[in-house]
Amino acid sequence: MFASSMSGSLMGADPDQLDILGSTLARQREAVDAMIHTITSTLGGTSWVGPARQAFEADWNGSFRTALTRLAEAFDIAGRDCSVRAGELRRVMGRL
Repeated sequence: MFASSMSGSLMGADPDQLDILGSTLARQREAVDAMIHTITSTLGGTSWVGPARQAFEADWNGSFRTALTRLAEAFDIAGRDCSVRAGELRRVMGRL
């Protein structure tokens, strides 16, 4: 759906494209979750001892993993938002 703004330029979105974008974003959450799992399990199975491991593990379990978890959540929220907007556009356009 495209509507004209006060400046005369077009604004809006194609609901089918928004659904595709939403699905793509949701899949990125899955990719980030898989990365977190892979790194955590690989680190757990690594025979690495000493202060460097402890420092890396502290960073991984602290800021690194937290940042990735937030990224995954942001992808999920953005994906759902696109899907909701696509549904709203279809409703407004009478294309349910």
